[in-house]
Amino acid sequence: MDSLPIFLNIKQRDCLVVGGGQVAARKVALLKKAGSSITVISPGLCDDLSAMAAANTITHIERNFEDADISNQAIIIASTDDREVNERISAIAHEKGIPVNVVDNPDLCSFLMPSIIDRSPVQIAISTGGASPVLARLLRGRLESSIPSACGRLASLVEEYRDAVKERFSDVESRRYFWERVLQGSIAEMVYAGHDDEARMALAEEISKAEDKPHESGQVYLVGAGPGDPDLLTFRALRLMQQADVVVYDRLVSEPILNMVRRDAQRIYAGKERNNHTIPQEDINHLLVRLAKEGHRVLRLKGGDPFIFGRGGEEIEGLMEEGIPFQVVPAITAASGCSTYSGIPLTHRDYSQACTFVTGHLKDGTCNLNWPALAQPNQTIVFYMGLQAVNIICKELIAHDMPPTTPAALIEKGTTPEQKVYVGDLDSLPELVRLNEIKAPTLIIVGQVVQLREKLNWYKSANKSPKNN
Repeated sequence: MDSLPIFLNIKQRDCLVVGGGQVAARKVALLKKAGSSITVISPGLCDDLSAMAAANTITHIERNFEDADISNQAIIIASTDDREVNERISAIAHEKGIPVNVVDNPDLCSFLMPSIIDRSPVQIAISTGGASPVLARLLRGRLESSIPSACGRLASLVEEYRDAVKERFSDVESRRYFWERVLQGSIAEMVYAGHDDEARMALAEEISKAEDKPHESGQVYLVGAGPGDPDLLTFRALRLMQQADVVVYDRLVSEPILNMVRRDAQRIYAGKERNNHTIPQEDINHLLVRLAKEGHRVLRLKGGDPFIFGRGGEEIEGLMEEGIPFQVVPAITAASGCSTYSGIPLTHRDYSQACTFVTGHLKDGTCNLNWPALAQPNQTIVFYMGLQAVNIICKELIAHDMPPTTPAALIEKGTTPEQKVYVGDLDSLPELVRLNEIKAPTLIIVGQVVQLREKLNWYKSANKSPKNN
């Protein structure tokens, strides 16, 4: 995070705007909506600012800026065409510790003006850190269409009854559960439909009959995080990620996806690396049961799909035995996501009429697979967790009559900006791993479809290697 998003209360506080053009007028309009007392310094004013000055809603000082104009204002906005003046304003404001914004000059700013969605008292600010105001505006447009206009009225209703709810519930967790039910239920829908009085009566009744410490039955959400790209998450996954009290997550869950979990949720790392399990699988199973029995909503967040080499079946077995409610949310598995982002189709009429998913690391630590069944023509083989066993995989496939020249690919950190793809064949694959120091997570694809990558490669990752394009 490059800067800290905050909301500043400037009601009835002095704010200074230097500049009298249309851009300055837009900034003044925002300051007015926030209830500040505004002084504008400029030799001349645009029509909008002139109208405000005539209506005495702003104070206009008709001259050029002077250093002494900066005193103890709440914030300062510089919107002149003179770079030297803007730099002087910025320097003085920084020296005095006054927040300053210089329009279109993020390097001179101590704060940036975001793109704003106003559903007062609900406000949403979007910023690109000055990199692209147009992108911020486009994102605002998308959000505007998805956030009900009555959202502000709903927030006002909640504010009206906050003290009553505090009196009813003695602890924070109970209050939070109560409000989540209200804001996702029929009372919220009444407000959205314009029936505010009905919503108010229903909320008062809900508060009066609520128990101080309601028994909340815990449950577990077994959610697939996909191969790494946050855009590939399902809507249901996102919703449950925001509801959970506790998240138990794997090593393969990417940082951008983990950042989408509710910020105040407790996080428990249960990552597994070869011969280094932070929490053994049996203990994870018991942990999920214990947390749910304590009344928590537990998010079990797993890379890829929970039911494809994700041990999801083992985990819900324990939940079912203990009678713990749970949901399973499937996701795009690594084979599908990584093959697509690398431009290698898993099947193709001319090359492959079957596809087999295989784990390269069995429970007992071996790589004893059905090699005769795998070494068949006209099929694609995808090896999960096969990086450490790549020598054995290639050796055994060749030993079972698969040609050494059979195309093969390694996809490292697939679907992410760090994705790298290395293309070779069964004979060269182990050497590619050694020379490029490839690290997990890496997927191995073997089959004639790999040769289509050169033609079908569409995803251009940010980091490129000689073999990655």
